[in-house]
Amino acid sequence: MNFLIVIIVFLSMEGATWLIHKYVMHGFLWGLHADHHDHSTEGSLEKNDYFFVIFAIPVIAIMYYGSTQGFNYVFYIGLGIALYGMAYFFVHDIFIHQRLPFLKNTKNPYLLAIRRAHKQHHKHLDKHEGECFGFLWVPVKYFKMYFNKV
Repeated sequence: MNFLIVIIVFLSMEGATWLIHKYVMHGFLWGLHADHHDHSTEGSLEKNDYFFVIFAIPVIAIMYYGSTQGFNYVFYIGLGIALYGMAYFFVHDIFIHQRLPFLKNTKNPYLLAIRRAHKQHHKHLDKHEGECFGFLWVPVKYFKMYFNKV
């Protein structure tokens, strides 16, 4: 049952990510996210990186609380969110934005579709215009671009 909780929460995070990205990061917290779009920050860190802390603190608290209650369902909800956050970091920061040169020349259609959708998202430099706010699931047209070539 706990494994099922983790999987359901992990998958549900895609919808939560879309909503948070569109209405929070491109909304009232645009001031933290803007430098991620205009690349005005020198060095390797951006204000946008504060979102890691903003999202990590409540997840750590949820997991801690769940662990003090005998590793109940609350812990596994936190674990699902934490695993999604780890996946987000590896795919977004390491693969898409190449903070580490990993899978730079991939031919994998799924990864190429994710990368293309994210590039479409970044072509908009202000908070009002935008598309592709998701992360692991992107509009079908991007998948078709690469899966039809296989």
